[in-house]
Amino acid sequence: MDEGLLDSAQEIAHFLNLIASEPDIARIPIMVDSSKWDVILAGLKTLQGKGVVNSISLKDGEQIFIERARIIQKFGAAVIAMAFDEDGQADTLERRIEICERSYRILVDDLGYDASDVILDPNIFPVATGMVLQGDARKPDRDFKPEEGGHAYASELLEQVVDLNRGIFLDDELEQAHHSDFCIGVSGYPEKHMAAPNLELDMKYLKQKVDKGADYIVTQMFFDTQKYIDFVTKCREIDINIPIVPGLKPITSLRQLTILPQIFHINLPYDLTNALEKAKNNDQAKEIGIEWAIQQSKELIEFGVPTLHYYSMGKSESVYKVAREVF
Repeated sequence: MDEGLLDSAQEIAHFLNLIASEPDIARIPIMVDSSKWDVILAGLKTLQGKGVVNSISLKDGEQIFIERARIIQKFGAAVIAMAFDEDGQADTLERRIEICERSYRILVDDLGYDASDVILDPNIFPVATGMVLQGDARKPDRDFKPEEGGHAYASELLEQVVDLNRGIFLDDELEQAHHSDFCIGVSGYPEKHMAAPNLELDMKYLKQKVDKGADYIVTQMFFDTQKYIDFVTKCREIDINIPIVPGLKPITSLRQLTILPQIFHINLPYDLTNALEKAKNNDQAKEIGIEWAIQQSKELIEFGVPTLHYYSMGKSESVYKVAREVF
């Protein structure tokens, strides 16, 4: 109910009135979930029976936490207390225990909540990793075109995610807005991005993304291990020192012999293309692709890569066979 184009308080009341007429739904507890207190309040005023509020926290201070908890208590609802306080999100075991215990003591000991009506959310499973990418062009467009007001380049999206980590949001009216803690990945191109006129300029733009806050790089697929090694060397020469994860793709069909270079603007080594040209069917091509990926993986591990990334493109069988041989 936090969509910016909706009158969220009105819509949640309307929705709860609608489902109240359905006996199978009305007889079970309903969770009122919003980052805006006025929306939660509108939901509580409309809700029939016992509900659950998601959520309140100590982010805005103990006084506001107590005021909202008392209102929820008057409506007879249970409450979820998130592990945030005035200093932000709990990011260690000690902080999770400290904030959850503090919230519990206020709710149960000070306000008289039934302990069974208190749910503590210690944020054990936050989303931690994200790849920041530009996006693909729509068919039949040749180039990517952003939506109105959207980001034209991955670096712009990167800046927004960095802001999220700092607690800066596009919607400054969010009342339960807690900073994220994304580990941010960006793409790298050992054979240059298709839109870049040369590798040197492409590396310049990659350096800009790193300087803006990228934590690691995942490369485009490549089939010549030396190209990755040369790419890493060039990165280190211009002070790109974050982890660079190689991206590998096992070839799975004869058609990929021509389609991969066309789509991704990459080169296939002669030894690989020569072997694929001798393949009589896709099954043979797939076996060649698996063996090539196994050999690449072993070479890269010997070189000392941080980890390996495999592009499955929805078909995991070949990746499974490669991983089984390599790890």
